[in-house]
Amino acid sequence: MNHSSVVIAKDLQKSFKAENKKLPDVFALQGLNMQIQAGQLTALVGPDGAGKTTFLRLIAGLYQPSSGSLEVLGINAAKNPQQIQNRISYMPQRFGLYEDLSIQENLNLYADLHNVAQEIRQQRFARLLDITDLAEFTERPAGKLSGGMKQKLGLACTLVRSPELLLLDEPSVGVDPLSRRDLWRIIEQLVKEENLSVIISTAYMDEAERCAEVYVMYEGKILEQGTPKQLSEQIRGLTWQAKPPETMKARTLQAHLLENHQYITDAVPKGDVVRFMTKKNCPELPSGQLPQGTIVQSRQPELEDAFMFFLHQAQHQAQSIDQNDHSQELVQHIQVEHAVSQGPIIVVKDLVRKFGDFTAVASTSFEVQQGEIFGLLGPNGAGKTTTFRMLCGLLPATSGTLDVAGVNLRHARAQARAKIGYVSQKFALYGNLTVLDNLKFFGGAYGLSGKRLHQQIENAMQQFNLKPQAISGELPNGFKQRLSMAAALLHQPEILFLDEPTSGIDPLARRAFWYTIGELANQGITIIITTHFMEEAEYCDRIAIQDAGKMLALGSPKDVRQQANSAGATDMNSAFIAIVEQARAQKRQSKGAGA
Repeated sequence: MNHSSVVIAKDLQKSFKAENKKLPDVFALQGLNMQIQAGQLTALVGPDGAGKTTFLRLIAGLYQPSSGSLEVLGINAAKNPQQIQNRISYMPQRFGLYEDLSIQENLNLYADLHNVAQEIRQQRFARLLDITDLAEFTERPAGKLSGGMKQKLGLACTLVRSPELLLLDEPSVGVDPLSRRDLWRIIEQLVKEENLSVIISTAYMDEAERCAEVYVMYEGKILEQGTPKQLSEQIRGLTWQAKPPETMKARTLQAHLLENHQYITDAVPKGDVVRFMTKKNCPELPSGQLPQGTIVQSRQPELEDAFMFFLHQAQHQAQSIDQNDHSQELVQHIQVEHAVSQGPIIVVKDLVRKFGDFTAVASTSFEVQQGEIFGLLGPNGAGKTTTFRMLCGLLPATSGTLDVAGVNLRHARAQARAKIGYVSQKFALYGNLTVLDNLKFFGGAYGLSGKRLHQQIENAMQQFNLKPQAISGELPNGFKQRLSMAAALLHQPEILFLDEPTSGIDPLARRAFWYTIGELANQGITIIITTHFMEEAEYCDRIAIQDAGKMLALGSPKDVRQQANSAGATDMNSAFIAIVEQARAQKRQSKGAGA
């Protein structure tokens, strides 16, 4: 055993029995070889189904390897899983907090489970509560915490004992940029001060960039490994940015670039430009392939570029559908029959929602035009989900005006709901039904029947590349999300509401998803979306930032970045943090002045 390695995997395989006994076993890991170093942050990145969670569970001793060998902290994982579990801590994606217990009671319970000695508990708790900023909320029940606070409490419970190795499975999925930043401060502090070894799986490439070593996984194999810099260097000379002509939206230029898939691997809007990557065999885009007035310049390669390059390469080798072809294929069957409306399609004036004494949304006003992509952003617990639910007709407003698609939502909710489609944050379809049965059920619920229902289902299956007999609950996250979209669009709604639709899906699936959204908007469907991925705000025509129930910013992504420019914000992530922190600081000052 090399004592500088915390994990050594040799030809590691893990297979699972198929649900249908006639089918062959499913291989989640296929001959993995890894040597993970001690005392550093190591990232596992890859699309849905790459094997990241399976690998973490094998390290944690929760699964047995099918073949090959795995050593964790010098211990044979197949023979002595309990020995490993005594020395590591593991935080799964859905960490089991006890919702009706307080923060303090959750910490006590996990300390009891891990046999943490009484004499070291108080010191350990004090440190964890301090670094997670939860010290003043110890009596609050876990069920009443925001998403970000729950994740921090989950991390604190995972660390009630001091482990030699910490495993984190996508710890920041579903939390806002402020909470994500806080979570990373805690993790980096622990690595530095306690010389802790951490293995983290993540869907965020900016998180992987903070790690010493990155493993890119795909279909149970390692595609590439190295430092973020080493991986980025592999694509030097292929990364560019294009500034569209004044009259063109960045997402329109992105769609144009993706159509040139013989030259382009990837394109994504960022700020006022589109960042794109050319293919190895044609590092320069031929002249005449871009709209007149587009300004192109080269830029430094980043880890996300390298990640997309490796995945496209792997998919191409597997002769699967090219992502760009597929993205266009996703939208070719959409037929929108909506006439262009005069004036805004959503009007919100002085909207208020109270829960008892608590004001979740305080006097909010805005309008949304037809065919606009409108982003509702805010930290966990900011009131954006409440606003969103009122707009969908799922929650009545306490006071104010709310018109959706020409219908007063406060007086005719059922009538308005017939004109909208809704995709919830968590997969809300029937997991035990097939794709086809789900679409039949939801089509019927939207009032479709006979020939029209059959036609719409046929279109949806082609449009979203869905297999009719697949069991919905067994689909990878990206495909579950496609099925949710297909169900929401069956009745050809005028407005589509999407509540954190890309939470937990990888960058590749997010690209294809946003391509589809852009096409829907171009064809007159209005999109209202909430997201915690700030780079996704760049796809929106306008965004609203809320916190503590109040509107802090409203305008185009460029307007919002300019509003935060005095704080040195250069991208949407830093702009979001600056705007929220500024408002909170002012609130504290006014409270202090009033005291």
